[in-house]
Amino acid sequence: MATRLLLISDTHIPGRARRLPAAVLREADAADLVIHAGDWVAASVLDELEEHAPVLGVHGNNDGADVRARLPEIAERTIEGVRFAVIHETGPAQRREMRMDAAFPGIDVLVFGHSHIPWDTTTPRGMRLLNPGSPTDRRRQPVHTMMTALTDDGALRDVQLLPL
Repeated sequence: MATRLLLISDTHIPGRARRLPAAVLREADAADLVIHAGDWVAASVLDELEEHAPVLGVHGNNDGADVRARLPEIAERTIEGVRFAVIHETGPAQRREMRMDAAFPGIDVLVFGHSHIPWDTTTPRGMRLLNPGSPTDRRRQPVHTMMTALTDDGALRDVQLLPL
């Protein structure tokens, strides 16, 4: 049975938006699991997402004690045979693939955030690196973004970057 994933990061609520966009909540309702790669800023965002779907998340550098008390710096979970890790920050883009291969040797997919820049690459070892961008703070990007994906029978498939 396939598991539908919603990947988001860097929501920065209430600093960059007052609430999650309706499109994010619709995708969360359709998802079996929401993966959030940190910088929630308000723990109420975690509470709201948990009303729509189960959440796998981490805290980011802009998260306070309330979020840090509830979420780890790094989270790992196997979903339909695919080994996931979630972290907020991976450092500079230069040599990211090699650094993450060394840091996460047993992982198939690493979801990260921090830069607000969508990213989808595969490391030399074959690990998929995914950054969904931000649904509320596009910074220098043309649009706000999020990602969806499916896991099924040990494979990640149908990864889509969705503009908001």
